[in-house]
Amino acid sequence: AEPVRETGGAICEVNAAPGFRMHTHPTMGDPQFISKPVVDMLFPPGAPSRIPIVAVTGTNGKTTTARMIAHIFKGLGRKVGMTSTDGIVIDERLLIRSDASGPKSARMVLQNPRVDFAVFEVARGGIIREGLGYERNDVGVVLNVQADHLGLRGIDTIEQLADVKAVVVEAVPRDGAAVLNADDPLVREMRRRCSGDVVWFSLEAPGSEARDLIELHCRRGGRAIVLDVSERGEMIVVRHGRRDMQLAWTHLLPATYDGRARMNVQNALAAAAAAFAAGAPLHDIRQGLRSFTSSYYLSPGRLNQIDVDGVSVVVDYCHNAPGMRMLGDFVDRLGESMTASHDLAKPSRIAVIATAGDRRDEDVRELGLVAADHFDVVVVREDVALRGRGRGSTAKLVAEGLAARMADGARTRQIETVLDERAAVRHAMNRANPGDLVVLCVDKHPAVMAELENWSRRAEAGSGEDEHGGDPDVTVSPPPR
Repeated sequence: AEPVRETGGAICEVNAAPGFRMHTHPTMGDPQFISKPVVDMLFPPGAPSRIPIVAVTGTNGKTTTARMIAHIFKGLGRKVGMTSTDGIVIDERLLIRSDASGPKSARMVLQNPRVDFAVFEVARGGIIREGLGYERNDVGVVLNVQADHLGLRGIDTIEQLADVKAVVVEAVPRDGAAVLNADDPLVREMRRRCSGDVVWFSLEAPGSEARDLIELHCRRGGRAIVLDVSERGEMIVVRHGRRDMQLAWTHLLPATYDGRARMNVQNALAAAAAAFAAGAPLHDIRQGLRSFTSSYYLSPGRLNQIDVDGVSVVVDYCHNAPGMRMLGDFVDRLGESMTASHDLAKPSRIAVIATAGDRRDEDVRELGLVAADHFDVVVVREDVALRGRGRGSTAKLVAEGLAARMADGARTRQIETVLDERAAVRHAMNRANPGDLVVLCVDKHPAVMAELENWSRRAEAGSGEDEHGGDPDVTVSPPPR
């Protein structure tokens, strides 16, 4: 037989399910059990039948950490299959855009013959519904366990939520490793459920409980990723037993914004620990972290900063109070470094925020309570999927949290409600002046980025008017008494 391309032929049929029945149940003659030779042909003796799997779970930071890990191993020449809440990516190509953090998506990646390394974002919901979708993961990463998704599917306490996320640790084999956040008490306890090694990571300084645990762990020959602080900055250090190996300065990692984005410093520590546990050489881990950026190309919808007509815009997926604390810390650090383009007033901080409707009332209000400490103007929107609530009720609870914190003297001075996401983005941009900071916490980031591109084009054309004719559905909350 000759190759089709060399003979000018064409493929007219692919028999993806060859008929075995005529061989196993012939009308005449003896049955021939041909399945074994076929399997032996597909998987010759000694050939690997599994690919490495790195699973990432936690409340916040899963997608970015998974992308960092995938980026490191792409640099090693691996054909990486990755799942996340943004979709399924095979070898840097987005195949499906959807929430793909469940077991069905993991199985789709494992069925792709091109993939030789898998990175899975593992969410709580998929574990509760169907488990992981595979038998074991060579490396299991747990970033944090924070108060989100409580009151759903029988998970009412943060300890129960930790039990769900610990499934990833329990799926680590004896020759695998669990990468655990030593700064989180609930994650620390998961070490008792791990059959393999534990690799710790920590942002804490020496002398803390987390670092004391790591010191004892490393004296026993264990591995960890920590920060060493000096006058020159923060150095990421890989510790293995008594050896300390310098990896990278945090301020030289583009995704950390000169070290201001502490959430991405933590994500980088976790990604480095996971790659180290999976066998990546240190110089490849270093190169991967130093070439990974928060650009829309590499990390869409996660802390993307762009300039739109002199306004600094940050697009993110933040949707819960713990995430807002980290985002707010970044905004505070970024705001200190920003200079206004006008001398008469300080630059304003404007935010568009929302959360899912199936969260507890107190969790929805807490998002507003936290946001009020970091922004001057907050525009509250709602997701398209209301998740059991009436239109506007989730936004009302967020606004209540904002108003309660405003009454205590928080930074926020104006609360506005624009339920539609794109309309809320347009309204925030209409409010902004050159030099201001606008933070957009959105669900449909492709549509929002398209909106911002249109905004930039109109600005370049000299038209500052909103082509949609303003926002007819803006509700301004009265100031608290």
